[in-house]
Formats: sequence, C-alpha cells, structure tokens
Amino acid sequence: MSNLEGVVRRQWRTDRTCGVVSGGFWRSGRVFRIWWQTVQTDAVMSIVVQKYGGTSVADPDRIKAVADRIRTVRDQGDDVVVVVSAMGKTTDEFLALAAEVSDDPLPREMDMLLTAGERITMALLAMALNDRGVPAVSYTGSQAGILTDSSHGEARITRITGERVKESLADGKAVIVAGFQGVDPESKEVTTLGRGGSDATAVALAAALEADACEIYTDVDGVFTADPRIVPAARKLDEVSFDEMLELSAGGAGVLMSRSVEFGRRFHIPIHVRSSFHDAPGTWVKETPMEQAIISGIAHDRSEAKVTVNGVPDQPGIAAAVFGELADAGLNVDMIVQNVSHDGTTDISFTVPRANVSEAETISKQVADEIGARSVDVDTEIGKVSLVGAGMKSHPGVAARTFKALSDAGINIEMISTSTIRISCVVKADQVEAAVNALHDAFDPPVISEEVGA
Repeated sequence: MSNLEGVVRRQWRTDRTCGVVSGGFWRSGRVFRIWWQTVQTDAVMSIVVQKYGGTSVADPDRIKAVADRIRTVRDQGDDVVVVVSAMGKTTDEFLALAAEVSDDPLPREMDMLLTAGERITMALLAMALNDRGVPAVSYTGSQAGILTDSSHGEARITRITGERVKESLADGKAVIVAGFQGVDPESKEVTTLGRGGSDATAVALAAALEADACEIYTDVDGVFTADPRIVPAARKLDEVSFDEMLELSAGGAGVLMSRSVEFGRRFHIPIHVRSSFHDAPGTWVKETPMEQAIISGIAHDRSEAKVTVNGVPDQPGIAAAVFGELADAGLNVDMIVQNVSHDGTTDISFTVPRANVSEAETISKQVADEIGARSVDVDTEIGKVSLVGAGMKSHPGVAARTFKALSDAGINIEMISTSTIRISCVVKADQVEAAVNALHDAFDPPVISEEVGA
C-alpha cells in the first residue's frame, strides 16, 4: 500500500459485486485490490456530486433532510461534493430589495448581493452535517476555484481548479459548494452564472473531479414529456439524450440549465435529475438512451418577444447589419424569419428575451434608419412551443402532423424554426397552453417505435 498517494483511510464496506463483507484500505477515486482473510475483490470508491435546488433547502427542516441524505451516501463509502442553491425564494427577495433601493443597480453590486443566498445555505448545511457526525466544510465559488469570465450576471465558467475541494475530500470531509457563482481571475471580482447557474456549477465540478455522474435534486420527479402543470397526462422520462435535453432546455423546459447539459455532453458526465423528497429514480440525461424516442417531449417558453423590421431593402449585407449590431450589444437572438421579397423590400422578424426587448427595439430602430427600412414593430404577447425528439430526423411526416394539430386547435403559427430534432412554433401568448396540449394529444410522447406519418 505504500505506493498509494494521498490520505489512506481504513474502511469497511460491502462489496456489491461479490456480496461479501470485506475490509481494507481505500482512497477516493482510485481502484485497487483489497484483502480480508481469504476474500479478494476490486473496490471502487467514487466521488458523488449532488446539487440541491432552492425548494430542496427552503427551510431548516429540509436542510436537515438533505443532511440525512448526504450522510447515507457517506455511510456507503463514497466521497460527497454538494452544490447548493439559495433557500427557497431568497434570490427573488434579494432582487426585490435591490429594486427598492436602486432604479438601476450596478451589475457588480447585484452579484455581491445575490451570491449571499448560496453562502447562507452552504454554511447551514455544513453545520447540519457536522451535527450528524459527518465532517463537512463549505466553500464559496471562488474558494472552490470556480473561475469565470468577467460578465456580471451571466458569467461563463472557464476553468475549475478545485484544489481546496480535493484537499478536503482527501481529509475525509464532505464538501459543500455555493452554486451560481465564481470569480474572474483577472479582476478578482465575484460573478454569478445567471438563473439556474447552480446546475452548471454542479456538472462542471463533476467533470473537474472526474465523477461518474452528477445528481440534480429538485422538487419534481424528473424530466417530463411536458409541463405537468399544463398537461396532467405528462409522463416522466426514464432517459433522454444530451441533444434532446439541450433542445428542451432551450425551448423553455426549466428543469435543467442549458449550460449544465452542455458541460455534461462535452465531458461525458451523465446527469440524474430526481426529486429530493423521495428515493425513486428520476430521469437520466446521457449520451445514448437505451431506446431512441421519435418524440421525447414538448417544451414551451413565454419569456420571449418578437421584433419585426418592416420594409427592409432586399440586398446583400442588410441582415448582417441588423444582427451585427444586436450581437455587438450582447443580445441573444433566438428565431429568425425573413419574408419573401416584394418590390425590392422584405420584412425580418426575430425573437429575443423579453427582458432585452427594449434594447433590441432601440438598436433595431437605429439600424432601420441607417438602411432605409420602413418601421419596427414589437410584440411581447407571444410564446414558443417546441416539439423535440431525436428520431424525428429519420421519420417523415412529423412537421405536417405538428402543423395539423395546431390548426385543428385553432392556433395560428406566426414563426417556425427547425433543427434535425426540433420543431418550434411561435404563437400568441394566450394560446401557449392550448398548443402544448394539442401537440401532446397528437403525439402522446414518448413515442419510441410508432410510425409517425402525416
């Protein structure tokens, strides 16, 4: 055993493969032989990365319940790293407080304020674990070595050093990390990752620590074929591919942040989305599910607005002028539609997050004046409905069936956007729920082997 690096601990465990009790030494994340009397077997001690959302840690009782769950995992012999969100509605309360004292709070100060929520949770959970005999230590994002770019409010993780996390694991401690935050190594400023950023923190940490998987604990049982609050008949998916989950997240499914799924796909980290209120399995987000669904689910999003630039000269370089200015302002554009040209002009419509629509309108009007466009219209009363399934690229008739289902429900489609595994339609905001139900009734996902025709 002298060639083992790091801290080596005495550990009894039950070998799940052989079904025998064996004793020996182990070090987290390493595989080696252990012996006890005449029994010889392989021991694999893994790092478990878990993330608990705001509802899972909403009050002291729930924090204590999370501590009990973590202790159970530790008792099984695994090392545990836990990422936590702010308690309950703390982030919303902080945002309301900021609005009461400032009409236009500085992004840096907003990040300083908002990161306090996760710091409260991490410290309380570490206290609860220590009371249960589980040595635990809490770290902020910067202390955990989560490095980001300089974008306050929407920072992106660039690297994770994780030195203190690894040292604490080697010392036999459970590690609690504040989600949603990091630090810009150049300016040393605290940054936040945007809504749902704790998901990205957890999966990125799992990748940096070479964990086998990342568990995302939330207040729902997993990923459903549609929002069960809108579609009571929605079903929980046992598995879904990374690509499908990315499309569902981009389409408005709020159960996972898109960037967390991107990390999972890039670093091959399966993600298990499950409820923190019971022990039933949830939904595995992974490379290749056992069965590839033709249609996996329907997502919806009411957070976008549509901008239309009317009477645009139909000539090369015009679209580049419009969207170049929006890109320079850091505005994300989702769907884009350009109408057929008439009399040398055309209309260009695009969608942006509703929170950015005022800025998008201002920029679009400036560009419209420069290129000689007629006018700019804004519609904030829209919603997007997306049908997602990896198998639709090899099954004809899905688009026709989608449009027929919406037509039969009396729903007009204002914009259409597609990828190889997604069809998205913009409809009136007050028709979103009807559109989701119409599509769910028409396809009854998940569709595994049914032939989908027009």
